[in-house]
Amino acid sequence: MRRGIAATALVASLALAATACGGSGSGSDKSSGPVTITWWDTSNATNEAPTYKALVSQFEAANKDIKVNYVNVPFDQAQNKFDTAAGSKGAPDVLRSEVGWTPAFAKKGYFLPLDGTEALKDQSKFRSNLIEQAKYDGKTYGVPLVTDTLALVYNKALFKKAGITEAPKTWDELKADAAKIDSKAKVYGYWGSTQSYYAQTFLYGEGTDTVDATAKKITVNSAPAKKAYGTWLSLFKGQGLHKADTTADAYAHIQDAFVNGKVASIIQGPWEITNFYKGSAFKDKSNLGIATVPAGSTGKAGAPTGGHNLSVYAGSDSAHQKAALKFVNFMTSAKSQTEIALKNSTLPTRDDAYTAEVKADPGIAGFQTVLPAAQPRPALPEYSSLWTPLDTELTSIAGGKESLDKGLSNAELAMAKLVPDFSK
Repeated sequence: MRRGIAATALVASLALAATACGGSGSGSDKSSGPVTITWWDTSNATNEAPTYKALVSQFEAANKDIKVNYVNVPFDQAQNKFDTAAGSKGAPDVLRSEVGWTPAFAKKGYFLPLDGTEALKDQSKFRSNLIEQAKYDGKTYGVPLVTDTLALVYNKALFKKAGITEAPKTWDELKADAAKIDSKAKVYGYWGSTQSYYAQTFLYGEGTDTVDATAKKITVNSAPAKKAYGTWLSLFKGQGLHKADTTADAYAHIQDAFVNGKVASIIQGPWEITNFYKGSAFKDKSNLGIATVPAGSTGKAGAPTGGHNLSVYAGSDSAHQKAALKFVNFMTSAKSQTEIALKNSTLPTRDDAYTAEVKADPGIAGFQTVLPAAQPRPALPEYSSLWTPLDTELTSIAGGKESLDKGLSNAELAMAKLVPDFSK
């Protein structure tokens, strides 16, 4: 879940047209020259891509017989672009794929199974839950590159000014803290998001989800879900609670307010760590507080597991696949992941990459502590697409344009079209 970088969109689109066929169509099998593979990197073009480009250069220097055609594709466009390219046999050899894309692309046969290949030869070094999330129908279709989850991030100085000594553990505690911060620090205590991805934390806190994939049932309008979304909605009104921002730039508004000390806490992921440090409130990095999201009425807290895998295109020829597998192994090695973490402040997926130097970054160290609350998404190809209609409905609900019951009923109907074999 990232802010799009509009400035790169046009350049990336032009590059895609020229490089989409870098896999099976390059003809490198028939020449004595190096094999050229194409990698679509979906990382942030400003904050993260330079690190990946540097690693590509290191890989090429160590592997003279392989060249990497690097293309940075805006994250919010990549899923549809790859789907289109793979359907026409013109996809890149390697894709930096959001973990939620795995089931759909694997089901369509676009991803190569990686079990037993060079790409996964270090499988035992990765966190087992992240390997599981890269699987579909018993096979592994990606190697975890970076991981993430959501946490309550907060301004320690503002909390201290309000006399608060620890992060809230429940949503009721968060409301009480927000009121104290408003009274004593004279800023908002909390600003919530209307995006459905961020609302997942409320569902998990009630022991539910948008769907029950095992029972093949839509649960977004169930009693536990209504309770969850009711709590979510209650955090947009009250002392110290910022009203819902339903504009297209809401993400940027929330982020900018937090990094500049105008709001004391938000729910956010580690992909924003580098941007936190650029704000006036966190020039001193130790002022950044990171805690597990507040728990719901079940007493348990949960947040969605996110992150990105490197996946190999099944439509590439054997020479390109062999080179791609070697590239994936290099990019996900402990050495590469350590360098990525140090430069980009993202979370490694293998324990041997959490070196003392990496954990010296308070953002990484903080988010590492909340990973146990991360909840994997079900291996349902349509799962990620369910958030699209829910985004629309939650924005309308938060903006007062429709009731909670009406919005969730509309979401249920829209989801039924995406998973027609699920019951309500």
